[in-house]
Amino acid sequence: MIKKLNEVISKVKSVQTMKLAVAAAQDEEVLKAVFDARKEGIIEPILVGDTEKIKQIAKELNEDITGIELIEAKELKESAEIAVKLVSSKKADFVMKGLIDTSILLKEVLNKEYGLRTESLLSHVMVYEVPSYHKLLILTDGGMNISPNVDQKYKIMNNAIKVAKSLELEIVKGACIAAKEKVSDKMIATVDAHELSKKEYAEGVIVEGPLAFDLSVSKEAARIKNFKSEVAGDVDIMLFPTIEVGNGIGKALTYMGGAKSAGIIMGAKAPVVLVSRADTHESKLYSIAIGALIANNK
Repeated sequence: MIKKLNEVISKVKSVQTMKLAVAAAQDEEVLKAVFDARKEGIIEPILVGDTEKIKQIAKELNEDITGIELIEAKELKESAEIAVKLVSSKKADFVMKGLIDTSILLKEVLNKEYGLRTESLLSHVMVYEVPSYHKLLILTDGGMNISPNVDQKYKIMNNAIKVAKSLELEIVKGACIAAKEKVSDKMIATVDAHELSKKEYAEGVIVEGPLAFDLSVSKEAARIKNFKSEVAGDVDIMLFPTIEVGNGIGKALTYMGGAKSAGIIMGAKAPVVLVSRADTHESKLYSIAIGALIANNK
């Protein structure tokens, strides 16, 4: 069981090196993370985009790009198309967003002709290392799906379960978060959570709901409230009812709780690494490592 984000890097080093296609790679912050990931032995990059700009950035960073494959693509759509096709043709194992709008890249990911579309739903999965929690915590979805219905939440949960499985969890414990544990027609989050708790999941997966945040992370809170649960105080995955809840709690963990994090988009045939410019360099590196780990396990 992987309990720390730096353990992800150690784990990825011990398996086959994954090839990462970077769309519109002419971005200094992205290239810093990609070059560091290469030095760590996590990935072998294929850099798609404005090759002259990529070479200039590499020079400014004092990075030797000898041996790295560069593919010219002046237009953003072209760079996204090439990067996605590299993955769909199995010349690369996963894809990363560079200096390009997320919508442009994901449109190519979902292209019916050559993309990475599956029957699942694309969803954002964050993995947090929180100082006050005893293991890695997976949060979803605070970045893509605004107000998913119960069927969409089921797909979102299954995407997160795949991430949890890649972290070598023998038993995966998921909580469908709501404001209270009692099911009420006035609170759709509780109704959906109850329904999700009754659905079938992969072997070794326990999903409960509705659960409030405090019960999910604190055995003491569950004891005080006399709440019997296999998940309470030991949750691995938190499924949130709306994007606002997931986004708010995730950023609170980062900015107020001192958490380290990694983010990935799941639901395609291969992981999609989308990092924010506001993410730390460390977070970008961990996101690449998580993507490589999942790509190796698919």
